[in-house]
Amino acid sequence: MWNPFAKKAPEAETKSLTSAASWWELITGAAPTAAGITVTASEAMRVPVVANAVQLISEAVASLDVFVKRIEGGTETDDEAHQLLPLLRDEVNGWTSSFEFFRQIVIDALTLDQGGMALVVRADDGRPLEIIRYTPGILVVDIDQTTGERTYKLNAQTIPAQNVIHLLSPLGRAPLTLAREAIAVAVALERHAARLFTNGARPSGALMMPAKLGEDAVKRIISAWRATHEGSGKDGRTAVLYDGATFTPFAFSSTDAQFLENRRFQIEELARIFNIPAPMVGDLSRATWSNSEQKGREFLSYTLEPWLRGLEGALRRALFLPEERGSHVIRFDRDDLTRADLATRATVINSLIASRTINNNEGRQWLGLPPREGGDEFLNPNISQGNQETGKENPNPKQEHPEPGKEKAHEPE
Repeated sequence: MWNPFAKKAPEAETKSLTSAASWWELITGAAPTAAGITVTASEAMRVPVVANAVQLISEAVASLDVFVKRIEGGTETDDEAHQLLPLLRDEVNGWTSSFEFFRQIVIDALTLDQGGMALVVRADDGRPLEIIRYTPGILVVDIDQTTGERTYKLNAQTIPAQNVIHLLSPLGRAPLTLAREAIAVAVALERHAARLFTNGARPSGALMMPAKLGEDAVKRIISAWRATHEGSGKDGRTAVLYDGATFTPFAFSSTDAQFLENRRFQIEELARIFNIPAPMVGDLSRATWSNSEQKGREFLSYTLEPWLRGLEGALRRALFLPEERGSHVIRFDRDDLTRADLATRATVINSLIASRTINNNEGRQWLGLPPREGGDEFLNPNISQGNQETGKENPNPKQEHPEPGKEKAHEPE
């Protein structure tokens, strides 16, 4: 068995933008943001919309069924006997389920500049035995700035690239890093709201005295004012002032009046960075019954699909033996994301059966139903009456069921 911990002679090290040092410096906030707030990974995940976006994408990917398919003549067919299926569907190692692994590697790609990485441990014949995801900083990558070639190291030991599953972040930086400034503004708004309510909001006004008063007099005036106007059931009372005192109310500035609008805009801004429709992270201000369904389709097509394609490619490169890569692929079942819309699924399946693109059994398979006898025939149920015993199509169904009043007259004997 290949041993990843075997000692090897040290090699010259070349740092890259995606090395552990670079992403750690950025995400830990070594350089403060323009808002003056240090945004660490843990601080960013305390912002509800950021945590919701990361959880939404990672759990959506991990919830999909995964298949190993064999390519035959340009057609992909399920290979249910492939040795990789237990790793992909059950558990990747003795302490991590497949669901936990896929969720965590996507979370890493969303939050770490180096992306999501895991080590493939192989048997002597090259077969994958288990997949191990290490704590960030243990398994790192250096990228050659000229060729883009990746070099992986585990505890300073070089690891063959074919033994590492690597899901890269887009644009060379994780969305969490690219969103540091927007996250800092969201944190500042959160802290302002907390201080606002902790301190009992801002004062509504000030009592102005024409002459200088002693400390005892100020205390008596404050006590009398609070006893008269502060507290439940005391609002709206007439203020009685004496000795020339006046009450000056404080006007709220435009920023104070639009505080909620500012917070809502930050939700849209962070959702935009993660490429997620705003209604899916809880902003329902512009959501309707019609556009919510459209936003769900956009989430599948524009948000999840790039991550699924990248993860399928990373798994195929690292898990298949060289002789298998041309004949096998790994696929996530996107159809799982549309199962909740049963009416649309039924309409699409019926249309495909009617156009003879698929047969009845293939349509039943999409619904998770077992095949039935005679369901492999390509028949159109809207224009043909199939013989249930033979499965053959009636060439002229109108003659078998004539319209009322148009029955064929019997000829005289």
